[in-house]
Amino acid sequence: MRHSVETLDELQVPNEAHVLSAHRTPDATTDFARKAANRGIRVIIAGAGGAAHLAGVIAAHTRLPVLGVPIQSSALHGLDSLLSIVQMPGGIPVGTLAIGAAGAKNAALLAASIIALSDEKIRKNLEAFRKKQSDAVLGQRLPP
Repeated sequence: MRHSVETLDELQVPNEAHVLSAHRTPDATTDFARKAANRGIRVIIAGAGGAAHLAGVIAAHTRLPVLGVPIQSSALHGLDSLLSIVQMPGGIPVGTLAIGAAGAKNAALLAASIIALSDEKIRKNLEAFRKKQSDAVLGQRLPP
């Protein structure tokens, strides 16, 4: 999940990181989710592996958008996590991203896009990030 934090930092999106577990810290997880909106949090990114219930439990306790990132596991290489996050029951949505580092980075970019709808500074930072990314691709040359 460090890729989420690094991307949010690069975009200058204020963020915080917590280690929580739907199964091992259920009270702390529920408390975090219930209080997040009142603390000014606007989007939650939850990385989860194995049974991957963290994103769903958080989504069940908040009105905020929740983005789930499946963590690659040793047993099923993250497929178990992906299916656990993406198969939410109707009525409790969780936006699900790719397994691993790419999903963590894209979760941060999607969170920034959501926030950019009402925050001009973040919108400009996101636009600059995308331009830099495009310029890097266009600047590449094939060997002769």
